[in-house]
Amino acid sequence: MATSSAPARLENLWDDAKAASMNEAERLVYRSNLLGSDKRVTNYGGGNTSSKIFEKDPLTGEDVEVLWVKGSGGDVGTIKLDGFATLYMDKLRALKDLYRGVEYEDEMVGYLPHATFNLNPRAASIDTPLHAYVPRPFVDHMHPDAIIAIAASKDSKALTQEIFGDEIGWLPWKRPGYELGLWLEKFCLENPDAKGVILESHGLFTWGDTPKECYETTIATINKAIAWLEKKTESVPAFGGARVESLPQSERRAIAARLMPRIRGMISADSHKVGHFDDSAAVLDFVNSQNLEPLAALGTSCPDHFLRTKIRPLVIGFDPRNPDVDAVIANLEKDVEAYRADYAAYYERCKHDNSPAMRDPNAVVYLMPGVGMFTFAKDKATARISGEFYVNAINVMRGASAVSTYQGLSEQEAFDIEYWLLEEAKLQRMPKPKSLAGQVALVTGGAGGIGKATAVRLLREGACVVLADIDAGGLAAAKDELSAAFSGDVVRTAEVNVTSEDAVIAGFASAAVEFGGLDILVSNAGLASSAPIEETSLALWNKNMDILSTGYFLVSREAFKLFRAQKIGGNVVFVASKNGLAASPNASAYCTAKAAEIHLARCLALEGAGEQIRVNVVNPDAVLRGSKIWTGEWKEQRAAAYKMDTDDLEEHYRQRSMLKRSVFPEDIAEAIYFLASDMSAKSTGNIINVDAGNAQSFTR
Repeated sequence: MATSSAPARLENLWDDAKAASMNEAERLVYRSNLLGSDKRVTNYGGGNTSSKIFEKDPLTGEDVEVLWVKGSGGDVGTIKLDGFATLYMDKLRALKDLYRGVEYEDEMVGYLPHATFNLNPRAASIDTPLHAYVPRPFVDHMHPDAIIAIAASKDSKALTQEIFGDEIGWLPWKRPGYELGLWLEKFCLENPDAKGVILESHGLFTWGDTPKECYETTIATINKAIAWLEKKTESVPAFGGARVESLPQSERRAIAARLMPRIRGMISADSHKVGHFDDSAAVLDFVNSQNLEPLAALGTSCPDHFLRTKIRPLVIGFDPRNPDVDAVIANLEKDVEAYRADYAAYYERCKHDNSPAMRDPNAVVYLMPGVGMFTFAKDKATARISGEFYVNAINVMRGASAVSTYQGLSEQEAFDIEYWLLEEAKLQRMPKPKSLAGQVALVTGGAGGIGKATAVRLLREGACVVLADIDAGGLAAAKDELSAAFSGDVVRTAEVNVTSEDAVIAGFASAAVEFGGLDILVSNAGLASSAPIEETSLALWNKNMDILSTGYFLVSREAFKLFRAQKIGGNVVFVASKNGLAASPNASAYCTAKAAEIHLARCLALEGAGEQIRVNVVNPDAVLRGSKIWTGEWKEQRAAAYKMDTDDLEEHYRQRSMLKRSVFPEDIAEAIYFLASDMSAKSTGNIINVDAGNAQSFTR
């Protein structure tokens, strides 16, 4: 995202040698990725690019003109060849004969599949006509902050003329669609020397006769706008100047850790939300400013912005000069209810007879003076991206309000975009959420075999996971591995010694800031020791109790605090041991501590049931593969207790089990997932043994 520390100008990244080795479709991917690599050019998923390329028709063998254009739902920064729709240009031109006028423009989307070239399965987007009817072979449509600052100004037409003369034109606001495509064609035909056009409250179209010319025109146009804004605003205080100062970073994060779970709980009644916290310089400039409230109330301008952020944010009343967080918490429910009521009234004022039902009325963006911005969405990536979009909106408001008067879209226009039937159809095509979508888990012992296997299982079901462990190196390796497999958005780490109260509190606070709260605690940190009773030192006894009993108490206590702050229930799963039910020789400290774990879980199940906080236990046995406790003295000690070589230990445990099978970390993870998911929604205080069968540890 763009911040005040970003370079002032966009760099021309075009490499002639690299581009020369590509075919025309590959150059389109190259151009798109270059443009999407800088959020000052366009935000995630925003904007689109196209090339009109002559290709051999698979039916006739003749050369035909084909429009390659970013398909529906793609992102130009990461798009590949399969992200582009391909359509016959002659068929797209023929669609003009079917067009019945602006009242019927949405029906034109239904004709686009009939123009598909070469059976391409990538769906064409609503912006396809905008590219098709520009009579130039290469077209870029971007949403640069600097351009939208001009486009969202009250006198944007005059400003466009002042900055660009006749080189870049201007068109009034028009919702993207078939009609706007015809407007663009008309503009190009009437202004053959123009290199592009600014769309009011929307963005920038540029074009060229070569891919390089198109790209360089886009970059040069944005840079010209940046330079003009820079000169015009250098002596103008942003947003009317500062009203308050930011709190220190540690205090900002501490406040976020307190507030985010409460907000999350209030807005997650129908589906769990994940949070994101942003206290970047751009955000703090805005939330600390004199004009925060009036500018925020105007809403965002660019459709790409408010589709991600809703039309306006919720501003949390807070004075960092008198930081009364308790008062904020006391008023929070009233503020959230007021926002919902305002959103419902907006829906009722603007709805049409055929409008989709009102969607989630809760705010996406929460702004807090002196602290920063919280965003909440169905998953972490969407929450983060929504925040990035609002930063784009902040940058737009900064420029527009400095050189003119900032204006958002009218309420009705905004509604007609948000509740557009075509947008609703896109939402209905979204895949069904996974079973743990929107949920946040913290796994202690997360760098070890069972912990990491559990994280994988939860991540596969859509959860966000905080890996907590005392092993910094193991955590870093686990984070790299899981981020590569699932994305960096959904994996966080916290270096936590579960025997340290301060470390545990800090770890849970970190989870609250990173993801907005917590739904699942997997208490899995462990060790193992073996010694005859007369050789068991007090230090060894205490070490077992500290980690396996006190540690489980500390993490459970912090989880319960978060669950109760959220008021949407929660799940605790203890990873205990067969040894908590069945005694083993030469392991009194370990067995006793594990028994204490199990009884603690029973006590917590009683305490949490009334608030839908479930507490259950998984009892593994002899999970050797990937387990840290089997890499040290414990393995040698258990082999000595059974009078055998360490190499024979796994086979001993396999043969000792009733099922004659080894137990692996993934087996434990499967049981943990079952207890953490709604599949076990009516179970609490229970124990699942995953030990391949051991009669001594039968629970009944």
